[in-house]
Amino acid sequence: MTITGSAMLLAAPAIAQGTRRPLRVVVPFPPGGGVDSLARVLADRLPAVLDQPVVVDNRSGAGGLIGADAVAKGPTMIGIIGAATLCAAPFLQASMPFHPTRDLRPVTQITDASVLLVVNAQRAAERGWTDLPATLAWARANPGGLRLAHSGVATVSHLTLAALGAAAQVQITELPYRGGAQATTDAVSGVLDGSADLPTALIPHVEAGRLRALGVSSRRRFGLLPDVPSFAEYPALGLGDIDIRSWNAMMVPAGTPDAEVLRLFAGLRQVGTQPGFRDALRPLGYDAAVSESPGAMAAMIASETPRWQRLVQISGARVD
Repeated sequence: MTITGSAMLLAAPAIAQGTRRPLRVVVPFPPGGGVDSLARVLADRLPAVLDQPVVVDNRSGAGGLIGADAVAKGPTMIGIIGAATLCAAPFLQASMPFHPTRDLRPVTQITDASVLLVVNAQRAAERGWTDLPATLAWARANPGGLRLAHSGVATVSHLTLAALGAAAQVQITELPYRGGAQATTDAVSGVLDGSADLPTALIPHVEAGRLRALGVSSRRRFGLLPDVPSFAEYPALGLGDIDIRSWNAMMVPAGTPDAEVLRLFAGLRQVGTQPGFRDALRPLGYDAAVSESPGAMAAMIASETPRWQRLVQISGARVD
């Protein structure tokens, strides 16, 4: 049965907190990261609107696949699952422990974010990297000379750098790191030229003048960085078709009843549209984003998947 926005009005009434089993919000990454912090923001706000205890359950490993698999196979669970897991992993992985669309059911989008490209500010001043076109012109004149980090093979930052280099026809030396923290440190210190990553850890260094922001990967400018142009604003460089957004969706096991999906959607929509929720996400580098309905989230996954498949093909990435 297809769930529509109007059908949400038929969702089951709230049940007194304590009569339901706790809802486990699964985080496919270790404690302390952006997704974990997002889960704890939700865990603080959801009990009041769901009338149900909420706990955070970290199930990290395999680039997010272990946590997503736990959601696919577990009752009373809802997972924060990213775009790369839902749309790119099937084309990256030799085998998957679950099928993203057959074994998981969308409830709603919850966040939106862009990948931010930054360079070391001192090196930018020395080499004339005043903006993205100037930086790519330098890189074109110095093949392989631009050394940029990403947070690991097959991550959204890796796919973004691969798409940037392919679209602009520039040879970039891509340096894989095990996460973004050390890459940011090395970009700030000048060990490498710059980095591509989600904005959370980068924005403070941009604001302090240690890093220079060159662009964001989404077609529209990122709400937290309104003065930083998007890649797509440079069609003359071949970047007009780039639109990479690192969104997160709330997903439940495929067998979850319609009434329960509607109940969770209503609660998440209530929380996700609160100004306080949006304010709480800003330090995490996320924009709040809530779908119009569970069906709208399913349609978004279907429409985004070919784009991510193309990014995987461009990157040449493969996880055995």
